[in-house]
Amino acid sequence: MDYKEQYQAYLSQATSALEETCSRFLPEESEVCRAARYSLLGGGKRIRAVLVLSVCDMLGGNMAAAEQFCAAVEMLHCYSLIHDDLPCMDNDDLRRGRPSCHKAFSESTAMLAGDVLLTEAFEVVANAPASPLASVRAAQALGLGAGSRGMVYGQELDLKYEALAATEEQLRLIHRNKTGALINAAVQMGAAAADAEPAQCKALEDYAYGLGLVFQIVDDVLDVTSTPEQLGKPIGSDSENGKTTFVTLYGVEGAMDLARRLNQNVCQTLEENFGDKAEFLLRLAQQLLVRKN
Repeated sequence: MDYKEQYQAYLSQATSALEETCSRFLPEESEVCRAARYSLLGGGKRIRAVLVLSVCDMLGGNMAAAEQFCAAVEMLHCYSLIHDDLPCMDNDDLRRGRPSCHKAFSESTAMLAGDVLLTEAFEVVANAPASPLASVRAAQALGLGAGSRGMVYGQELDLKYEALAATEEQLRLIHRNKTGALINAAVQMGAAAADAEPAQCKALEDYAYGLGLVFQIVDDVLDVTSTPEQLGKPIGSDSENGKTTFVTLYGVEGAMDLARRLNQNVCQTLEENFGDKAEFLLRLAQQLLVRKN
């Protein structure tokens, strides 16, 4: 199976898991749950879900558990997007080519939709067909990646530096937490479903944080070179708000040069630890470097 076919296979697994999860945990009679479903099933690349599945697959783990874990990480990621789009945060009206949750419903409903996705994500992990140890490891990874030492801290720093010029070191800290931490949660949840050894988890952590930084640098570039139709969300808001990005520091070409160097290091480390088994993850890193949306 080539890379594109394999990605589509993982995407299909993730989509089925999300639809099943909606049926079990997000009842349609609830307006809040309908809003959560609207955002959760609204498309997207599902990179975090694919990472859970592909890491578990690479390590020969429990794919039934990984399917539930991948649904959980997508639910948590979706909650963060709903809240990010709110007027009190980024105030974005468009997400994945459709009206943001608070535009399709209301601000209060969107807030609660994010809350329910965050909460139910952990119930999904707890109900996965996995060993107690695997479920605990997955919940621990998800909580660590999402909370005060992960994504939420990154968002706090991101808000802080909206009004302040940031150095490269500060940008790296922001995005290690805001983007990298949840990507690491995804790979560690895949590792948990495969009862991975500590050395394997550490190698995957290095890959995840490197991947997260490359993802963000490319995002900064696309914010000034793409169109709303290509990205499915507004562009140019960073520069309009005077926010420091990797493009601000290095320009488009300089930022992409940095992303390519980082990506090379990420792939080299992964290959050294997993060899040919890591082919899909290597291709994924390369594709994220040249993505257009």
